[in-house]
Amino acid sequence: MIRPLARPLLRGLGLALALLLCWALPAQPAWAARDTNSYDGNIYALYAGNGSLVPPRSSLADSLAEHRPVVLAYFLDDAAVSKQNAVVFNELQRLWGRSVELILVTTDPLQGRPDPGPGAPGHYWKGVIPQVVVFGTDGQPVLNATGPVDINAINVALTEVTGLKPQGDSKSSVSREVNELNSEIVFSN
Repeated sequence: MIRPLARPLLRGLGLALALLLCWALPAQPAWAARDTNSYDGNIYALYAGNGSLVPPRSSLADSLAEHRPVVLAYFLDDAAVSKQNAVVFNELQRLWGRSVELILVTTDPLQGRPDPGPGAPGHYWKGVIPQVVVFGTDGQPVLNATGPVDINAINVALTEVTGLKPQGDSKSSVSREVNELNSEIVFSN
């Protein structure tokens, strides 16, 4: 006879304990801000909506050995300028698909290291972020720019080295904030 009463009593105690824990341990809000130098996690998943960009599919040495066109970009997850630039690489992946290799490298492991040689990303890094280097199929850089690099300049360099046009509409794209956590690409008229 006690068993039928035990179930509702245990459920009630469990509910009371859960409510007590919720009340005693108030949740702290989670804030992600694209315009601050705070660490928010994988900036490509958060601000570009594309976590597949990091880590890269291939190394720089392998891509250069296979004579593939490469876009090498340097970033920091906790830098506002890198967060704001993240959407550019998502757009490059959309426009160029697998015809170019996108290699996005965080600069933390590169700092204070000796020059590893031309097959490694550290060889081309100028010590600033963002930086974009576009390599032709001959392994030579055709674009090496620092600061926020215009996507059209990258597209021109890629067209030069591949002989191809971007796949799809490559009109100037801009970032429009959808909410505090994500942004999307919209095309201007």
